[in-house]
Amino acid sequence: MRNSYFLFYLRNNLAAAMEYRFSFISQVMGMFINDTLWVIFWVMYFQKFPVLNGWTLNDLLVMWGSITFSFGLCFGFFWNVARLPELVVQGQLDYYLGHPRGVLAHLAVSHLRPVNLGDCLFGPLLLLFFVPMTGTQWLLFFLTGALAALIYFSFYLTVGSLAFYLRNAESVTGSVSTAIVHFSTYPTRIFEGWTRTLLFTVLPAGFISEVPVELVRNFRPELLGQMILAVAVYLGIALFVFHRGLKRYESGNLILMQR
Repeated sequence: MRNSYFLFYLRNNLAAAMEYRFSFISQVMGMFINDTLWVIFWVMYFQKFPVLNGWTLNDLLVMWGSITFSFGLCFGFFWNVARLPELVVQGQLDYYLGHPRGVLAHLAVSHLRPVNLGDCLFGPLLLLFFVPMTGTQWLLFFLTGALAALIYFSFYLTVGSLAFYLRNAESVTGSVSTAIVHFSTYPTRIFEGWTRTLLFTVLPAGFISEVPVELVRNFRPELLGQMILAVAVYLGIALFVFHRGLKRYESGNLILMQR
């Protein structure tokens, strides 16, 4: 049943986006250009410094392919998770509360963002043309990319759910959410000490940028297990915070109705 309504939303969202075909294609191409400029920047960097803490240009390209794919997967298909603070503050969750079950699932899949579909396509195409990989490495790329997308999703859901508790928290949640995107676009190997610890705990950018690269170039079952465990923990926290916060949202509406 859940798969069916996911496909229903996906089909209708894509049809709506393709109604303005030129706009859809221009947004996707615009993101391609944006991502390409970032890759050119890193190519120029590695021409001057061929090795960065053990990473070569190929590793950097795998990292960039992975983060664009995972970012596009999360926000291209589940954009509403990034809009959660806005939806809470403006009372727009009422629409989703009318569904018989699966409030979060309906909320997450109901808004597709074409510009991020460009990210989702850019990552695999980048590696297809510039990084030779085996079948196993491709499998690991898509697997770790999907796991990294779940980390993005979980982090944004957790931070966005703070709006249930803090109300006008859009600026705070926006700044914190942007931080993980910013740090995940850099090799976390350049960070040391408490900053590196932070990037594998509170702000889990390391699981998005570094771990997928390590697994693609040198697969280790224990490292994949650690990433799966991290996803389970972050997703579990996110679901707990969201559903607890949702009860507060419902209570607030009841108070308003009584008034």
